[in-house]
Amino acid sequence: MHRQANAFRTYACLLLISLSLNVYPQTPQPQSPTKTEVDDVVKISTNLVQVDAVVTKDGKQVRDLKAEDFEIYEDGRKQLISSFAYISNVAASAAAVHSEAGGPPVSSKPPEANAPRRVIALVVDDLGLSVPSVESVRKQLRKFIEEDLAPNDLVAIIRTGGTMGALQQFTSDRRMIDKALGQVKWNVCSRIGTTVFTAIDPLRNRNPQEAGACGNTSVNSIYETMRSLRFIVDAMGEIPGRKSLVFFSDSLPREEQDFASTFAPGDEQIGVPSNISVDNRNFGSMLYKIAEKAIRSSVVIYSVDTSGLQYTGLTAADSLSTITSPNSNNAINAAMRQRANQQIQRREGAELIAQETGGFLIQNSNSFDLNRIAEDQTGYYLLGYRPSDETFNRKFHHIKARVKKSGLTLRTRYGFMGVSEDEVKATTKSPTDKAAVALISPFGAQEVTLDLNAFFTSDKIGSFVRSIIYLNARDLLFEETPDGWHDAKIQLRGIIFGNNGGVIHQQTFDRKISLRGETYERALRDGLMMQFDMPVKRPGDYQVRVAALDVTSSKVGAAGMFVQVPDLTNSHLALSGIVIGGGEGQHASDLGSGTRRFALGSQMRFACGIYNSVLDPVSHLPQVLLQIQLYRNGKQVLSSQPIPVDVSNQADVARLVATGVLRLKPDLEPGPYFLQLVATDSLVKTRKEQAVQWIDFEIVK
Repeated sequence: MHRQANAFRTYACLLLISLSLNVYPQTPQPQSPTKTEVDDVVKISTNLVQVDAVVTKDGKQVRDLKAEDFEIYEDGRKQLISSFAYISNVAASAAAVHSEAGGPPVSSKPPEANAPRRVIALVVDDLGLSVPSVESVRKQLRKFIEEDLAPNDLVAIIRTGGTMGALQQFTSDRRMIDKALGQVKWNVCSRIGTTVFTAIDPLRNRNPQEAGACGNTSVNSIYETMRSLRFIVDAMGEIPGRKSLVFFSDSLPREEQDFASTFAPGDEQIGVPSNISVDNRNFGSMLYKIAEKAIRSSVVIYSVDTSGLQYTGLTAADSLSTITSPNSNNAINAAMRQRANQQIQRREGAELIAQETGGFLIQNSNSFDLNRIAEDQTGYYLLGYRPSDETFNRKFHHIKARVKKSGLTLRTRYGFMGVSEDEVKATTKSPTDKAAVALISPFGAQEVTLDLNAFFTSDKIGSFVRSIIYLNARDLLFEETPDGWHDAKIQLRGIIFGNNGGVIHQQTFDRKISLRGETYERALRDGLMMQFDMPVKRPGDYQVRVAALDVTSSKVGAAGMFVQVPDLTNSHLALSGIVIGGGEGQHASDLGSGTRRFALGSQMRFACGIYNSVLDPVSHLPQVLLQIQLYRNGKQVLSSQPIPVDVSNQADVARLVATGVLRLKPDLEPGPYFLQLVATDSLVKTRKEQAVQWIDFEIVK
């Protein structure tokens, strides 16, 4: 037993210190059967046009209708419904599960591409939000995340004024969602300013051509918002199935006009001359292009007017000191009329893209009615018909669907351009492109079975993220040589994203694997395990994704993990990521397993690094306690007493390696779990010095 424990410690040290790329055999694990993707995506092809529709009654979805309950028209001509289905986006057990305070998140693994789930982009237009609106958005998003999201839902919180990295932000990991929500702040470049309505100041005439705080005009800022929307919708097209985009903004007009142009004669009395230069811009063309792209990408847009219920009268910030008494009533009425009109105009563009794509606009609501949007996304009907040759004439075709039963409301898309998907997809993705898409996709591509264990660690050179990768060798295409060798070429691509979606680091490794005889047979039976490192220069919260490309067959596998990198310069106690592996009686190659799957009744060994522990002034040794906790569905199922970390035979007391064994009792319920380690520095008396780290794994029968 001691020999095995020492072997694990040696191996753990190798993982925490080594910088080499290695290949290890790995125990095979049960695989989920591959399911052929169902036709649950809106399609516009030469032999089938599919249209998604949501039917509600009193705000609740109606899910029990049949094909004969519907009619569908293209350009006013009734079509024969040739295919019909109701697609549910929520699994039967999709009720939200909340984690205990201080515990790890409920889930961190991405859902399978074919699993029931909602894909929701929460797009915060910080380029078009006032300070009060930002606070409202943060509050309502927090409530939405805590109350309305199911564990399988994929969510991205994306700012129009932030780094555009849409796809990599989609996640079911609540840690990443919380971090993204923390980035929602007022943007000094906002075209709205600090308040929803600009205060009346007769001494300062606002010119619509005037650049804002970031040297940008209001018109240019609106273009930036729409460019961001176009990018996000385009990126979401890579995700299979029907998706939703919820757009939060104080202002996305269909036409931009300076407020003076809405005044009646005589309104210049409130301080805005009637001869001011007005910059009128119509954004309709670009808005329709965004809507058309959303239809092609199976994205339904919901818009939220974040200004909510607004008081349009005068406030203490308004100044009418230069206006004479006889004109004061006219000035007040003009201001109220102008602000009411301005609020209506500001949401016209957002309403257009929502209606065109089958969504709706939320207005005059301080709560934003996000629960109504969540309900609308639980499922949809898919109506298909066979198009005529005239359908693909490169013109816009209007779609109208209706439900025959009374008392029901149906919403669907307004139409589509008569261009087939084959024409849109003019070129196929090269193998390299496939790997790039797999890197940023929220799903784990599994043409090549790939499991990932990525974690932070540090040595004297600096901090880095170590990725341990399991590959199913049976998914690889080996070429046999005349002398009996079996060769496969693998390209490993790693990428690290910051919490705003920007790329922090990316790296590519080309690896040739040559095996023969018993080694080759064992690889086919047990799989392969590889390891590589990527440097991280700054502390923070990151998403690490790794893709493996079989160069010969062009098959791709990918997976991702959330990694926290602590600041080791502040002298506070910190933990590396956790390495887990098999225990007594299990294959030695299970150590550091990338698959993180364990059988009931087996033993799980773990190891982690401990940094910045205080040294005793006499013994010059640290005194650190380690507590083991186990969580299932956010609830604690096991907690040990704090155990002293063995500091004997440590290679470097400034970088301790803590190891342990956890027996997975046979009465535990199979499913996903979190192992959490809590380290406490006993030598720090002035405060409670603790560091926490966790890793998810799965218990199988």
